[in-house]
Parts: sequence; C-alpha cells; structure tokens
Amino acid sequence: MVNPRAAMSDFAAAVGGDSKRDRIIGLTIAVLITTIIVIIFFVDAKINTAPPPRVVYVETYSPTRTDADIIASQKKDSAERKAFREEKMRKFQELERKLGIE
Repeated sequence: MVNPRAAMSDFAAAVGGDSKRDRIIGLTIAVLITTIIVIIFFVDAKINTAPPPRVVYVETYSPTRTDADIIASQKKDSAERKAFREEKMRKFQELERKLGIE
C-alpha cells in the first residue's frame, strides 16, 4: 500500500529539487513533447480530408434541334467512344507484346 503523503513528498522533492540542470532538462522535455503533439495535430489535419469540389460542365443544346441532328450527334459520339476503346486495346496489346504476356 502506498502512503499518499509519502508519494506527495517524493513528488515535491523531485519537482522542487535544488539542481537547476534537472529543471532545465525537465522543461526542455516538456516543451519538446508539447511541440511534437502540436505538430502532429497540424500534419494530421491535412490527411484524409475531402477532395475539393469538382466542376462539371454540361453541354447545352438548341431547343430547335431536329431528330436527325440528335441521331447524327449520337452516331458521332458512338464513333469517338469506339475509336477510344480500339486505341486503348491497341496500347494494351503493344504492352502485352513488350512484356511477353500471352
């Protein structure tokens, strides 16, 4: 069993020691630990934060467009998507040849 008075007197003796060197070391350690904790809070505030808002541009169409215009636009977009997929496939096949994957 620990006597609270003895513990407090030991604590007072350790804190109120006559050695100025001990006080400086204790103060330095306390300031260093506090500084490290504050730095960690600042660094952690920048980690896992939400991404910035993304601007999405929407294409507007003329209210007077005809069905033929719409179909032509869809065909053009479809051809662009197909060309993109074919180019991507060609690049992967080229990479496959370079790496020797079969």
